[in-house]
Amino acid sequence: MKNLLFLFLAAAAPLAANDHPADAWELTLESGYTWNVGSNTPIDYEIVPTQLTLRTPTHLTWWEDENGARLIVRGRFSLMMETISVGPESYYFGLSGAPSIEYWFPGAKTSAFFSIGGGVGLTDSTNVPGGQGQDFTLNWFAHLGLRQEIAENLSLLGGAYFVHHSNGGQTSPNPGIDALGFTVGLGWRF
Repeated sequence: MKNLLFLFLAAAAPLAANDHPADAWELTLESGYTWNVGSNTPIDYEIVPTQLTLRTPTHLTWWEDENGARLIVRGRFSLMMETISVGPESYYFGLSGAPSIEYWFPGAKTSAFFSIGGGVGLTDSTNVPGGQGQDFTLNWFAHLGLRQEIAENLSLLGGAYFVHHSNGGQTSPNPGIDALGFTVGLGWRF
């Protein structure tokens, strides 16, 4: 039991002054709003994406300068919980993964990030023409944004977000959703 308590306290302890934020785990909760932008469906979908994302410590440092700026790659794994506010379906639950490519500015308080990846999920499909043809779907996303530390181990995130949902041609026709919008959220580094 003492070992578990020690591990918990070590994980919750703030980073030392010489540790870089990208070398720690990060849990983020982000939500936003997206609108249908594609021509895969005649339905004007509007989706409220919410993601609980775990970012790993740095896997690869592509570049680092003497002022402390870094270009790094981390892993990103997300639980997707979407409310479909306009459209025949009402929800989407999924999992996705991607690399998170991040540029950290000198001082390590601000970073720009880009992720592109995908995964699988479930929705409550209907027989409405232009809606999703089945419950099981694939997802693909791109996310570009900024992260700003607002307190020790706490960050504010905001960005542009694109998501595509499709059943990968498993039904005919194969309507898909292409939605573009924004996200905002909080991140906790541990």
